[in-house]
Amino acid sequence: MTKAVVIVNPTSGKEEGEEYGPEVKRELEKLYSEVELRWTEGEGDATHFAREACSEEVDAIYALGGDGTVNECINGIAPEDYRPPFGFIPLGTVNDLGRVLDIPMNPKKAVEKLTERTKRVIDVGKINDQYFVDIVAIGSIPDAVHEVPIEKKTKLGPLAYVIEGVKAINEKEVYPFKFNVDGEKLNEDSFLVLVALTNSVAGITTMIPEASVDDGYLHLVVVRGDTIAEKINLVPKIFTGNVTDDENVLYRKFSKGSISLKEGYEKEIVTNVDGDEGDSLPIDLEVKKHHMTVFVPDTDNNK
Repeated sequence: MTKAVVIVNPTSGKEEGEEYGPEVKRELEKLYSEVELRWTEGEGDATHFAREACSEEVDAIYALGGDGTVNECINGIAPEDYRPPFGFIPLGTVNDLGRVLDIPMNPKKAVEKLTERTKRVIDVGKINDQYFVDIVAIGSIPDAVHEVPIEKKTKLGPLAYVIEGVKAINEKEVYPFKFNVDGEKLNEDSFLVLVALTNSVAGITTMIPEASVDDGYLHLVVVRGDTIAEKINLVPKIFTGNVTDDENVLYRKFSKGSISLKEGYEKEIVTNVDGDEGDSLPIDLEVKKHHMTVFVPDTDNNK
């Protein structure tokens, strides 16, 4: 007898979770003897349900929701010794992990592909005691993006993040960061720091072409840009995949490191982790290489 647990956020996207939950159940019943839907009602529910499913040693865990729901499920699965394969139907705004795994962004098409699947092993990032599968962002742009109204996110999708990010370029404040990446110590003043696990950032899949979800590295991007002109010149490079080659960008790939502020700088700087507010600096970072197994569409079985 086989069992899958499906964790559904009914309010994700345009409340599509409630619509697609029963459809996902019907499709997965073609693969598993038992399929149980567990509906989230608030923050932390998805993590709790995923952790419970691991302790029950179910055969698979699926999520139906946006980046926040996926992140919560990852945080329920990643710390456990028994980690069943994980699949998900993207319903949110950006869905970076879904993009790099070639999961259809159209929920209906993603549901149709549930039974045409294969497995892939992926890395998982860790910031202090929290896990992530997309990005840690620090600085004025992440602060602006965090304030994007949910209505605008739903209507504009990834473009909402880009628009708010461009607006934040006018922000003049830079922060005095200290980095330790695999033992290399660096001091940089910056208005934007990214630590990415994949090549897709805010839905832009060309931003860090060096990155892969299974390469065993985190990818550090530190944007210097002292003037507005220098910052604006970076914008087209974000879309063409040349941002890490720019002279105003520091790029490193690493497996373990830390980010803090120079001594004497008292302002609290909060991180943005997979689109939601994370810990304040200082932070410790590491990558858990090939830590989880995920379901992805079987490209050899397309109909």
